[in-house]
Amino acid sequence: MLEHLNSTPQKPSRVVVLGAYGFVGGTCARRLAARGVAVLPLDKDDIDLTASGAAEQLQMRLAPDDAILVVSARAPCKDHVVYFSSDAVYSDAPVPLTEESRTEPGSMHGTMHLARELMLKATVKAPFAVVRSTLIYGEGDPHNGYGPNRFRRLAAAGQEIVLFGEGEERRDHVLVDDVAEIVCRVIEHRSRGTLNIATGEVYSFRDIAERIAAMAKPVVAVRGTPRQGEMPHGGYRPFDITACRRAFPDFRYTSLADGLNQA
Repeated sequence: MLEHLNSTPQKPSRVVVLGAYGFVGGTCARRLAARGVAVLPLDKDDIDLTASGAAEQLQMRLAPDDAILVVSARAPCKDHVVYFSSDAVYSDAPVPLTEESRTEPGSMHGTMHLARELMLKATVKAPFAVVRSTLIYGEGDPHNGYGPNRFRRLAAAGQEIVLFGEGEERRDHVLVDDVAEIVCRVIEHRSRGTLNIATGEVYSFRDIAERIAAMAKPVVAVRGTPRQGEMPHGGYRPFDITACRRAFPDFRYTSLADGLNQA
């Protein structure tokens, strides 16, 4: 669960964003700057975190009262550290996931995130928060991942939307702007602990594809294909967002309908 060390939001002196030019990191950096927060954006062109001496290079760039948002690897400890993780750390379950759900990832992606969480938790001396996001969609995604982002690009090009199987698996999808807003609040409250970022609503990929296809001009077709392999997560990945509502009671996630119109 998440605990706020600042009972009311306070601007940090500066936020150092590792991975600041990516999809999520860039959105978070822009939102922080729009709130009047000083931001030091860093990416692999500034410091190669895999190179020898990278920790020392990064240490030289940091001030004692910096907060650090980690959307890519290694972060020496400072005033506050927030690690951006993934719901892939959780085991599959037929019930809504919470922050207390079992962390036994079934993929290399999830294993990587869990390993980073554990390493940072063991080494960070400052207040440390982990935010675990579900599937993210929105403007600026460079990955063209299966789901809303790819479907919108296909529809914009006048191409049919091709589904895995019949697109029957149901997942939670969160708008990247909502992700950035939650991260900003975690930083402003100097929060520590764990928080899932998910809307609490699930939609099938076919439902999302048909919504996007109907919005296209002209309308495009949606087609299923024979499924190769098992359906991810047993076809169902819901979340209980009670902890998020408790942490930020005035926050409301963007509905899928409104998010698709914005993305």
